Amino acid sequence: MNMIYNSSNYCVVEFRDPEGGDVGGFEIMDKHGRREIYLGGDLAEHFRSGVQELIESEPSEEQVDDFLRRFEGLMQHPLVLH
Repeated sequence: MNMIYNSSNYCVVEFRDPEGGDVGGFEIMDKHGRREIYLGGDLAEHFRSGVQELIESEPSEEQVDDFLRRFEGLMQHPLVLH
């Protein structure tokens, strides 16, 4: 598990495949909406490609948050502290 992004609005954690493969998935957390989503499989690969493309443009925090905001409609799980 590796936190790859943290702003006042969002936090993104990358999970590695425990068998040593590529990325296992990503968890995107909306801090204000108090909800999250886990992206795995093809959706995780699509997310990873989008993030790599975004990083190449040296984005501002606002631009990264705008990118993550596109996933809000998929966020259905409540964000709770353990």
